[in-house]
Amino acid sequence: MEQQKLPNVTIAIVLAIISFICCCFGGIPGAIMAGIAFFLVRKDENRYKENPELYSNFSQLKTAKVIAIIGLVIGILWFLWTVFQIQQMGGWDAYMEQSRELMEQWGIEE
Repeated sequence: MEQQKLPNVTIAIVLAIISFICCCFGGIPGAIMAGIAFFLVRKDENRYKENPELYSNFSQLKTAKVIAIIGLVIGILWFLWTVFQIQQMGGWDAYMEQSRELMEQWGIEE
C-alpha cells in the first residue's frame, strides 16, 4: 500500500514560521498563528496514531510541532513583555501620551 502525506503538515509549518515574523507586533498575532499551527499538528498527530503505516511525513510533523511551540512561547513572552513595559511607563494613558509627544516631535500628524 502506498504511503500518503499528512494533509496539514505544510500549512502548519508555514503558519509556525509566519508566527515568528508576527511576534514583532506585540506578540498576539504570532501566538494566534502558532496556536492555529499547533492545533493542525495535534489533528494530524491523532490521524497518524490511528494508522501510522499509512503516512510517510511524521518527521515533518514533529518539526512543525516544535516550530509551533517555539512560536507560541515567543509570542506569549513578547506579549507579556509589552504589557510589562506599558505598566512601567505608568499605564496605558501615559503610554499614549508619550506616543503623542513622539509623533509631535517627529512631525507626524494624527
